[in-house]
Amino acid sequence: MLNTSTAKAVIDHALFLGADFAELFVERHHSGSVELLSGEVDKVNSGIDFGIGIRLFFGHKVLYGYTNSQDEEKLKQVTSLLCAKDKRDQIAQAGALNFMQRDDRHPVSMPFSANNHVEEKIAFLKRVDAKARAQSDKISQIIGRIAQREQQIEIFNSTGLHVQDTRHYIRIASSVVATHGNEQSTGYEAPGMLSGWEFSSQIDPEELGEMAAKQALIKLGADACPSGEMPVVIGNGFGGVIFHEACGHLLETTSVAKKASVFHDKMGEMIAHPAVSAVDDGLMKNEWGSINIDDEGMETQHTQLIKDGKLTSFMVDHMGSLKTGFERTGSGRRESYKYAPTSRMRNTFIEPGDASFDDMISGVERGIYAKKMGGGSVQPGTGEFNFAVQEAYLIEDGKVTKPLKSATLISTGPKVLKEISMVGKDFALAAGMCGSVSGSVPTTVGQPALKVDNILVGGGN
Repeated sequence: MLNTSTAKAVIDHALFLGADFAELFVERHHSGSVELLSGEVDKVNSGIDFGIGIRLFFGHKVLYGYTNSQDEEKLKQVTSLLCAKDKRDQIAQAGALNFMQRDDRHPVSMPFSANNHVEEKIAFLKRVDAKARAQSDKISQIIGRIAQREQQIEIFNSTGLHVQDTRHYIRIASSVVATHGNEQSTGYEAPGMLSGWEFSSQIDPEELGEMAAKQALIKLGADACPSGEMPVVIGNGFGGVIFHEACGHLLETTSVAKKASVFHDKMGEMIAHPAVSAVDDGLMKNEWGSINIDDEGMETQHTQLIKDGKLTSFMVDHMGSLKTGFERTGSGRRESYKYAPTSRMRNTFIEPGDASFDDMISGVERGIYAKKMGGGSVQPGTGEFNFAVQEAYLIEDGKVTKPLKSATLISTGPKVLKEISMVGKDFALAAGMCGSVSGSVPTTVGQPALKVDNILVGGGN
């Protein structure tokens, strides 16, 4: 996308002005979406964005700027403005740019750039809508959305690196609102993959509509959740959002390097129950959070974060490695050319154990089954969290009984890791978007069902 001689000239210019390291991130992003509101086409969008990000290191200081121009003089002008903020006398030496072709681990047969498939997407969403509406006359609103995008990137840096990659994303979402009198509740399902339109063949539109509708309906007339400390069984798949938010961010060198994480000095120590092993993996074929290379040009990898309760690794980007001394893990990510990369998660999950779901439930005299997690908030420095439960049930005398509403789980990441006593076999993953200092990136969360022996539950009762 960018002429190699232009890239080399801009990098040489940055080093001549005193930068220790220089990088160009070139991106062409083609995106489109189709949205239905209550069975009618509401939005059809498409767009293309192009830009180049320029990142410079001066010791441990990072300077960043971007432009939509490929012109060499314009790129040098941005570079000069950045370098003016931190002059150095010593001039670093640039390596020759050598293009490296990386393997594509994530094959795509129906890319967005070849065909947008608008009519097929509309027909798919109408089937989602019809099935959701058929569940009950209490269904008051249905929003169906299919978003697809293709991100082409090219990276040059002063070590001589020159790599390219193309990423194909697709996500299919069903959002349902159920209403009864003055009461209203919602259901939401949104699977996604690093894939093209062929992903639609793996998703049953009727099942997608039915699942979202049943989530909304089951909370209508449900009892308010009891409050207090109690055992909770957290369901598989999106239940992993708690580990992602309350623990995963604390294992990124973005926070570790600043000692803003409670785990910054815990390497090699037991930070979780021995039943807990956790991974951040960028290699999983066509998963939503997977990548061939990170946004710094390094090949991605499988990173064991916690093994049998012991902290074994952080997620480390280039600057994080310089600041902490830990080896890079291919975890440097960014939303687009408008952001400098930082250490971020990819597919992050608690690995399956050997406990059965029935044993988890039967061991609880009175507690909560959090079948489906929702959104929440986290205090990054401490891991303190407050998460809503999208679908919850009461556990009484070792049995799942009635549905509940207004349930929240409140604790801290470090505490909840040690309260997990049983990890199940029913492993599943779920797609999501993660926001941080380098923007919003596709990430996957996951886990099998697990039992937390004691956690504060907030509710309406």
